[in-house]
Amino acid sequence: MIQSATTTRTPHRSARPAAIAPPIALAVPPGVRLQVSDDDFGALCTANRDLRLERTAQGDLIVMAPAGSESGGRNAVLTGRLYIWAAADGAGVSFDSSAGFRLPNGATRAPDASWIRNDRWNALTPEQKRGFAPICPDFAVELCSPSDDRKLASEKMREYVDNGLRLGWLLDPDDGRVEIHRPGRPVEVLDRPATLSGEDVLPGFTLDLKGILFD
Repeated sequence: MIQSATTTRTPHRSARPAAIAPPIALAVPPGVRLQVSDDDFGALCTANRDLRLERTAQGDLIVMAPAGSESGGRNAVLTGRLYIWAAADGAGVSFDSSAGFRLPNGATRAPDASWIRNDRWNALTPEQKRGFAPICPDFAVELCSPSDDRKLASEKMREYVDNGLRLGWLLDPDDGRVEIHRPGRPVEVLDRPATLSGEDVLPGFTLDLKGILFD
């Protein structure tokens, strides 16, 4: 649900204060498309900080349900391990699932975990960094939750690659399957791997999947 911001008029000094109108909740049934501009999308995100929102290249608004407790715990392990490596390595900046990026095709996406090289990140202005940074991460991970559509998640990974992603992982704890996405190469599918390599995109990074893909 999206809650609109409320507005009130300043009453005349002799009038009784106007009652504050309750927020209006908008329920979006499955399959209904809402199109919003870049500016409107930013305003919606500001007014609904507890929701995870994305915007497609066509301007369609995507409202994602909060992750379940188990999925949230797995994602915390994922982002924590990436952050610890990135902080020690120093070659780039890692981000959690709350970070949104405006891709070259106009979509605004928020991977579950991501990483950007320092030279690319530092080329952005302070204002760009504060908003939805106009950049595609070098590396991104999507962690499927039980409510996620696997086909749509795969399409999102392909969109990242089409917009400059160098390495992407799609992890599905339900079946232990991993998709590895790379530019110019077919998708590689692994069955319950114990670890994943950051390859030449994140040299020296090996992700232990215990607690993320399996218990």
